[in-house]
Amino acid sequence: MEFGVGSIVEGKVTGITKFGAFVSLPGGRSGLVHISEIAYSYVNDVKDHLTEGQEVKVKVIGIDENNRINLSIKKAMDPPPRPPRPAGGQSGFAPRPSGPRQGGYAPRQGGGRSGGFSRQPSEPESFEERLKHFMQASDSKLSEMKYTEKRSSRRGGRK
Repeated sequence: MEFGVGSIVEGKVTGITKFGAFVSLPGGRSGLVHISEIAYSYVNDVKDHLTEGQEVKVKVIGIDENNRINLSIKKAMDPPPRPPRPAGGQSGFAPRPSGPRQGGYAPRQGGGRSGGFSRQPSEPESFEERLKHFMQASDSKLSEMKYTEKRSSRRGGRK
């Protein structure tokens, strides 16, 4: 049986290593499922997800120049549903109002270390004005960083 990239076939796990699992395929061929291709969640130990002799459905994701077959278990199944995003803009950014550009986002002024953005309810700013605010905030942060580097380098003891 000939395999092509994108084929989904049934196979049996024949060996487990710390970096993945070997799967025997129809036609006497075998391939490797890398640890990163076993599940959509983080896989610390392959043995937590697979056992030798287990039947698995795999997708051929690559065949290299030495005819080694790279397989994926997670790409042979549907991805898990994504959890709904929290309401209320908890992502760190407030939603943009709909309609023509009303307000905008600008870097916080005032030296906080978070580097986040805050909503400015004023009239729409032009690109040049927003760039000017960004450059001022950036220069302020750079000079603050240089000042703290000079102070911390003096603490090393004097000779």
